[in-house]
Amino acid sequence: MSRPDLDFGRQTLLVRIPGGAASFRLETRTVLVCFAVLLLSLLLAAVALATGDFAVPLPEVLRALTGGGDPMTQTVVTQWRLPRVLMALVLGAALGMSGAIFQSLTRNPLGSPDIIGFNTGAYTGALLVILAVGGSYWQVAAGALAGGILTALAVYLLAFRRGSHGFRLIIVGIGMSAMLAAFNHWLILQAELEAAMAAAVWGAGSLNGITWEQAGPAVLVVVVVSAAVLGVSRRMRMLEMGDDAARALGVRAEPTRLLLLILGVALTAAATAVAGPIAFVALAAPQLARRLCGNAGISLLPSALLGSLLLVASDLAAQRLFAPIQLPVGVVTVSIGGIYLIWLLAREARK
Repeated sequence: MSRPDLDFGRQTLLVRIPGGAASFRLETRTVLVCFAVLLLSLLLAAVALATGDFAVPLPEVLRALTGGGDPMTQTVVTQWRLPRVLMALVLGAALGMSGAIFQSLTRNPLGSPDIIGFNTGAYTGALLVILAVGGSYWQVAAGALAGGILTALAVYLLAFRRGSHGFRLIIVGIGMSAMLAAFNHWLILQAELEAAMAAAVWGAGSLNGITWEQAGPAVLVVVVVSAAVLGVSRRMRMLEMGDDAARALGVRAEPTRLLLLILGVALTAAATAVAGPIAFVALAAPQLARRLCGNAGISLLPSALLGSLLLVASDLAAQRLFAPIQLPVGVVTVSIGGIYLIWLLAREARK
């Protein structure tokens, strides 16, 4: 059962599990924002399923999703468009949650995997696999995960000095990102023309040509890692109060920080393995979620939902703005994210 309650001046909802096994509070504003963002994401997903060269009315889309309709409509909706839309929602959530983790750890709105080099490291790992052995989906995924984790460990160790502080992580990560970006460009220049063109297009971040063979494993990985992140979310919030306060509450600061670092990189690598490095979703989603919800800290679920909304909206724009030409979704997110980054840097400079 649940009832509205008032907690420190904020309207909250007290939820009790039947039998008294557990209870927790949900802020009413956060619940409403999450519901609205989810509804808008699903609406945009429905538009993406219905529009294109072969337009499908929304009632026919719903009929196809439930197994009805004619074979052509079913093929268009469930085999061609649905994997792409599902990946936009799932990978957007993964990037949003990953950004929330790193911004919480660094306590800085610039603490994002695409700013501090983890996206670039995952791209390096995947690029080495693509150019060296061609690479199946699983090989590219393993390369992206290995590249992201090795980059994260390198940044963590280089920034470690009696603890890993957020500002040092960001500065070291930016330097590592620049080095890896230069290395990636060198790899592409040394590759055969056909392989280099394919790697460059994939490196822009694209959901074109996504199939169920790619979507299924990616959904599984994101769901498992997200569940693990939610399991340590309480300790993550305690770390935001500072290492001393977290230790006083029984949290082992550095092991917890390292675990969250690995989980955040795994979410980033899962997205990179499927669609390439998609920039700025992880940077913008947590801050937009924090402002919409009015929270002092970073919240995981609102950040994940905002990430889904940003990516599905960006992918819809990438498909429709210059139709019949389809842009890589990374081009749209970079264009929007660049404006956001300039605003964020100007805002931080004023502080």
